[in-house]
Amino acid sequence: MGKGYRQGRIGEEIRKIISRMLLRELKDPRLSGMISITGVDVTRDNSYATCYVTILDTSGDEEKEHERQAQAIEGLESARGLIRREIGKEIKLRHVPELIFKIDRSMEYGRHIDEVIRKLEHNDE
Repeated sequence: MGKGYRQGRIGEEIRKIISRMLLRELKDPRLSGMISITGVDVTRDNSYATCYVTILDTSGDEEKEHERQAQAIEGLESARGLIRREIGKEIKLRHVPELIFKIDRSMEYGRHIDEVIRKLEHNDE
């Protein structure tokens, strides 16, 4: 079955709260720069919320990018309690979901697919 309407609304509210906190409240140096919460998936029973994180890094160095991603995830995990408390204040839920932070790889995948399509188009010509 598909994701429920309620889980989608809760996920969107959680995404907004975390995004706002990244901009204004979280002062961890590991969370500096362009960090975006691209989506939040909430389980049916609202016990877990998987938060997908994108770090926009224009350096082009893949090793630095992976290190930066690991640091950002560490920073978010260390602020997990503060984030959950804020979610509990703003959203009236019986149980605030446990937060799981994952790197969103959809942009990398999209670039890879574009590259494959360009190669196919180039081979056709």
